[in-house]
Amino acid sequence: MSLKSHVPEGAIQEKWTKHQFDLKLVNPANKRKFEIIVVGTGLAGGSAAASLAELGYKVKSFCIQDSPRRAHSIAAQGGINAAKNYANDGDSVWRLFYDTVKGGDYRSREANVYRLAEISTAIIDQCVAQGVPFAREYGGLLDNRSFGGAQVSRTFYARGQTGQQLLLGCYSALMRQVDLGAVDLYPRTEMLDLIVIDGQARGIVTRNLVTGKMDVHIGDAVVLATGGYGRVFYLSTNGQGSNVTAAWRAHKRGAYMANPCFTQIHPTCIPVHGEHQSKLTLMSESLRNDGRVWVPKEKGDKRAPGQIPENERDYYLERRYPSFGNLVPRDVASRAAKQACDEGRGVGETGLAVYLDFADAIKRVGEDAIRGKYGNLFHMYEKITGENPYKTPMRIYPAVHYTMGGLWVDYNLMSNLPGLFVLGEANFSDHGANRLGASALMQGLADGYFVVPYTIGGYLATAKIAPADATHAAAQEALGGSKERIAKLLGVRGKKTVDELHRELGLVMWNRCGMARNAEGLDKALGEIPRIREEFWKNVNVQGSGDDLNQTLELAGRVADFLEFAETMVIDARERNESCGGHFREESQTEENEARRDDEKYSYVAAWEYKGVGERPALHKEDLTFENVKLTQRSYK
Repeated sequence: MSLKSHVPEGAIQEKWTKHQFDLKLVNPANKRKFEIIVVGTGLAGGSAAASLAELGYKVKSFCIQDSPRRAHSIAAQGGINAAKNYANDGDSVWRLFYDTVKGGDYRSREANVYRLAEISTAIIDQCVAQGVPFAREYGGLLDNRSFGGAQVSRTFYARGQTGQQLLLGCYSALMRQVDLGAVDLYPRTEMLDLIVIDGQARGIVTRNLVTGKMDVHIGDAVVLATGGYGRVFYLSTNGQGSNVTAAWRAHKRGAYMANPCFTQIHPTCIPVHGEHQSKLTLMSESLRNDGRVWVPKEKGDKRAPGQIPENERDYYLERRYPSFGNLVPRDVASRAAKQACDEGRGVGETGLAVYLDFADAIKRVGEDAIRGKYGNLFHMYEKITGENPYKTPMRIYPAVHYTMGGLWVDYNLMSNLPGLFVLGEANFSDHGANRLGASALMQGLADGYFVVPYTIGGYLATAKIAPADATHAAAQEALGGSKERIAKLLGVRGKKTVDELHRELGLVMWNRCGMARNAEGLDKALGEIPRIREEFWKNVNVQGSGDDLNQTLELAGRVADFLEFAETMVIDARERNESCGGHFREESQTEENEARRDDEKYSYVAAWEYKGVGERPALHKEDLTFENVKLTQRSYK
């Protein structure tokens, strides 16, 4: 199959406006005839479900949590980007577009990125109207701060809990539609399979996580907004419920998986503190506005930070990247921290940490001002580490955070499977090989509030959708397959826990396909992953039954998917013999240890077609063209 991005013709500034006009419309009376299934209730899924219901469509909304309020979007801390130029410091839609393409190391589709930057300004107005309590300046105007990869202040924020506040606004809009009867909400329900009828995505198989009851839901289109796959590494900043299952099951039904090796390592996380840790904690990138990153100049210096004089400290980001300093993009900051620690200059008991120091900022503006900006983040850090960051520097180290890869989508956010739309972190479209901070919330809300309500209408107005219900052979086949899989998981009764096998996979992925990758390590991973997968199906221990609440069974199904997905992820990393953004191949770097792209060979989206468990997937390429931004090796110096 050839990949058709369906990017409109014309100047990039006019593409979205013209496309909106060219899309066929569904008239208001006919919208009531269509039913749309939305999986996920984070910012992308919640805003999509609310917006589609407001337009008049019948909507079914599904989430694995007990409430849409608990979607993982709630964990986002630092802010949301928008090109409002309130700071009057030179920002514009074009600059946000340029920064995002450059920050993604020129591996994103230009048209999608420009649309995102263009829509960003409307998102803030939408959220303010919903009552989102953005931070404000003394005079009452919305405040902004800076994030990595930008030299302007364009990030709107609500202290260190921006995701929570945006999600509450989105949740209120969604629950209004639930109350009106326009949305049927299914909490604590997991999608287990995608139903494809006559080549179109038409429904899903679900399991009620409390009762174990399995159901078939049929509609006219399916929207997946189920987040990323960072938990394939086991340790990540993602919530325990974050998984790849919905996207992977759709992939196995024919949806292409694009750029899965593009994973983001966040530079400011609380370091690992023990072997039995199951999750890592993010400290917002916004802290790098006022915090200075440093390590001792001398290898093996174990003095307390207060005992190391200024002239014996290496503020390595400020030294190496004077133009951007501590606000370089995440991939650049992460690799620099790893390099400092690899040189033996890391701090803390493990030596796998660097300092994030607020002493200069507190001296400059006072502790109360810092507390006003970051108080809840400082409180969280102290509760976890027992250290007071107002008095001693934070210790941070990179950790797996966001995934830029995901299901392939065209300009309409529809996958290669007609009728399957993919939003937010679950798709690949906007961030290239590295996401800039504060852009995840922007993309989720842009997709849900402003893009898919138009493009899904264009699909429904033109697609020939035959009548179908839960008795259709394809629906019953998918339901039967899901039941067989659960029975198989329960029937193994081995000796190893799901967590043990997941942790083993995570170590392989982190060591072989983490912050730095090379051909030898990736080849070893391709030998190790099938071995772990084979042991999983021979020796995993899943107690209980599938007829009631069984969280071990839930986890086992998701880890089984990770064990398949991980192989495709490593194959993608092995195939892309260049460094770009979060994908750093040691064989492809400059003399200054910076990423070196190979635009002649790898300026494409890698979209993988499923061919079976353990079989090499088929590679399809969407060539990337850059008509508005000149391809250059990134420099933040």
